[in-house]
Amino acid sequence: MKNFTKSIFVAIVCLLSTTVFAIPKLSSFPTATATIYLDFDGQMVTGTLWNGGMPIACVAPTLTDAQITEIFNRVAEDYRPFNINITTDSTKYLSASLTKRVRIIVTPTSAWKPNVGGISYIGSFTWGDDTPAFVFSDRLGPNNAKFIAECCSHESGHAVGLSHQSKYDATCNLTETYNTGIGTGETGWAPIMGNSYSRNMTGWNDGPTPYGCANTQDNLSIITSTNGFGYRTDDYSDSLNTSAYSPNNTSFSINGVVSTGVDKDVFRFNFTQNTNIHIDATPFNLGTGNNGSNLDIKILLFDENKTLIKTFDAPNTMSISIDTNLKTGNYYFVLDGTGNANAGNYGSIGSYTLTGFRTVLPIKEVSLSGNTDNNKHNLSWNVITDEPLASVIVEYSIDGRNFEILNSASVSSKNMSYVPNDNNTRYYRVKAVSVYNQIVYSNVIALRGVSKPNMPFVVSTMVHQQVIVNAPENFQYAILDANGRMLLKGNGYKNLNNIDVSKFAAGIYIIQLYGTNTKQTERIIKQ
Repeated sequence: MKNFTKSIFVAIVCLLSTTVFAIPKLSSFPTATATIYLDFDGQMVTGTLWNGGMPIACVAPTLTDAQITEIFNRVAEDYRPFNINITTDSTKYLSASLTKRVRIIVTPTSAWKPNVGGISYIGSFTWGDDTPAFVFSDRLGPNNAKFIAECCSHESGHAVGLSHQSKYDATCNLTETYNTGIGTGETGWAPIMGNSYSRNMTGWNDGPTPYGCANTQDNLSIITSTNGFGYRTDDYSDSLNTSAYSPNNTSFSINGVVSTGVDKDVFRFNFTQNTNIHIDATPFNLGTGNNGSNLDIKILLFDENKTLIKTFDAPNTMSISIDTNLKTGNYYFVLDGTGNANAGNYGSIGSYTLTGFRTVLPIKEVSLSGNTDNNKHNLSWNVITDEPLASVIVEYSIDGRNFEILNSASVSSKNMSYVPNDNNTRYYRVKAVSVYNQIVYSNVIALRGVSKPNMPFVVSTMVHQQVIVNAPENFQYAILDANGRMLLKGNGYKNLNNIDVSKFAAGIYIIQLYGTNTKQTERIIKQ
């Protein structure tokens, strides 16, 4: 590479329109003092080191307003984390400080610089002499808005001090001067300072340069420490406390920016009743498949004790959709940029929109209590709801974590008794399901084991939908009415069995149980 004045090297990158009369005037951050100007209306360049000091009459590219807007949006998103304005408005550029601005001329006038898609001087952003950079639209597609935008971000990256990002093999042999990235589809990634034309997710990188695999370049640190501007002011608190932003409306729409690999945005919700909350967290995009997104979103859900409840992190998409029921209390949703199979946290930064709504649920409370009486576990529950219930299910567990169905109770029932067949402590909970498929669980209670009964089969004698049989072995059964007529027979198995009697009318029935060497008869009452 040729050495120019100020010890700055020329950086060449980028691989090999309807006439525009009025350029859309767009600005990404109008209050910022630093500026990158995307110049689409032609420019006479004189008095620079370019073209051997000879003038360059750059003509305007033949791009539509829609193409210009797309290019602007892509470049603006690349620079969204920083306190800098990306603009197509020349007045914004001319009002910026000479040492905090650069003009990126998009033009098909490329014959003076063969075989490249764009060109820029490294560090020229702070030179103070309006040395421009160039993006040659006739060599990028031609006139491909995605390619032109990638080249604009790349060449302005050189202007703010960055070299290329390269790729090496395991033994430090250079395999790509321009790192083409990895992956396909929505989460396919490449560094802006490499070759990012064929990847959707493009970003800043901390990786090797062409000057050796150990010669790494921290893009974010260089951009924010050598050009007179830094990151944007953090928009939302990182802390799980009362300072976190709290959307008060039942529906909300929030715009935010994740500006660094460690930046997190915390949102606090207070629910005074059981509530369903739906949230869509969407990175900036230009259409289907999060086209043009730089931010891969993850959301962590914490309760008021700051205990992590759940992580929402879709592996193959950059957006997140949440639909969950939460009980009364305070909760924290923490939005974070996440790494994926192709990109790390470092470069997963950018802007997003958080939209959602919350709905108070008809089931307001499900509570459970119980006691041990002789050989029985007695359970009582209460469901407070504004809407009809579809089902009430009693569940049990041996370890307090993995629950199984014990009994499908009548929606009007409030209690049941159960005789375990061993001395282990049992854990119980009630699952209430509304007609709108809202599911709410009760508290969990633990009842100590009871003395093992003398009878080999343990049978629930007061039933609603099912007869529960705890059996010491495989068995056969028969159910008879009060007059001795056979109504149902079948086979059962060792341990817990549920025999469906939901079609039986209320009344008294007899169940007979037959094991290998045992027979037992019980009276059951169907309520």
